[in-house]
Amino acid sequence: MAKKIEENEGRTVGRPSDFKSEYLELAYNYCLLGATDKNLATFFNVCEATINNWKNEYPEFLESIKKGKDIADARIASKLFDRAAGAEIQKQQAFKVKEILYENGKRVKETEKIEVVDITEVIAPDTTAAIFWLKNRKPEYWKDKQEHIVESSVTMKDPPKWNVVDASKK
Repeated sequence: MAKKIEENEGRTVGRPSDFKSEYLELAYNYCLLGATDKNLATFFNVCEATINNWKNEYPEFLESIKKGKDIADARIASKLFDRAAGAEIQKQQAFKVKEILYENGKRVKETEKIEVVDITEVIAPDTTAAIFWLKNRKPEYWKDKQEHIVESSVTMKDPPKWNVVDASKK
């Protein structure tokens, strides 16, 4: 992204491109937030075909989009994996603590203070997330539709003979 792109370089015919070098970082950052090509087109106030043209004409633009989308996808994949496998989350929790002082069996003084404690929260694995993960990572084992191949040696010259018995006559 550091390489400066000369706007409209090498063009001899047609309308000049609206592409600007600052679009590299803008597209990258927007893709980090999960933007699609359609979202980019709206953001840059162009049609989606123009985004595709820019990707073809400016390889740096395509690369910035890919990098942003790859990082965003990796974040989501990590979260999905944590959801599917279960996770432990470190958190801090504030608790109100009362301290009571007694002398000769009588309550003398009472104080309250807030203490922050580190806790570990265990999140159970999510079955739906695990199924989704496996269907996409190992579709040959986890897809819903199984393919079965049936082989037969029966030909049309030799059709099968079925012996049909009427069960009501027994």
